Amino acid sequence: MINRIKLARMELELTQQELADTVGVTRQTIHLIEKGSYNPSLNLCLEICYALNKTLNDLFWKEEDQS
Repeated sequence: MINRIKLARMELELTQQELADTVGVTRQTIHLIEKGSYNPSLNLCLEICYALNKTLNDLFWKEEDQS
């Protein structure tokens, strides 16, 4: 599965550190979020969305399996 946060970040040519600085967390936190190992708070999700010019649905909505 493509990580939508990482993809959006790369589209804006931002490093993990630049995104982290913008939203007020460490680079390691961004790394863990992109890796799927950390569940950010709603406030942090919103800050990431604002920084990447995306919606919550764009970045965080989980698609249901259509099996």
